[in-house]
Amino acid sequence: MPNGTSIDRRPPEPAQTTAAYGPEAAFEALFRQHQRAVYSWILRIVRDRGIAEDLTIETFFRIHRSEGRFDPSRAFEPWARRIATRVAFDWLRARRPESIMPEEFFATVPANSIGDPAIAAETRRAIAAAVNCLPPKLRIAALLAVIEERPQREVADALEISLAAVKVRVFRALRLLRNDLQRQGIRP
Repeated sequence: MPNGTSIDRRPPEPAQTTAAYGPEAAFEALFRQHQRAVYSWILRIVRDRGIAEDLTIETFFRIHRSEGRFDPSRAFEPWARRIATRVAFDWLRARRPESIMPEEFFATVPANSIGDPAIAAETRRAIAAAVNCLPPKLRIAALLAVIEERPQREVADALEISLAAVKVRVFRALRLLRNDLQRQGIRP
């Protein structure tokens, strides 16, 4: 600005918003501030933009319902991530087993550089189908720790399990994936 002052473009803290405008405005500020991070986290798990949008709304609905359980002395984002993980896990458990990973997932799964692109695409489809067949608990751990390369401590916090449990789930998921791919004639 010409007179040397600048405009603070950060959203107001929820406590400031509550004092000035009420709890609805505070929740809206919280939603605007953390919506993108929650959406990104859910998208990593479910791999579908439309579903991730719906589950983000569900996550903030659950956050709003359980706001009394939030400890303000702790960081909000890990707490929101745990709720988002539960929402995504509930969705994974409830969906029909015959549903498949969306096409955009195939592009993100690495495949060995084989001369024929059709064979590489088929390999990616086989990997995606194998990932889709994993039990939800193993799938979430493997997607976050292996595909998304999130730190195992972060995955443990989000799933509310120990670091050792994350390692066991990832190990089991990779073993199941390897066995499934070998049965299909694909050498991982």
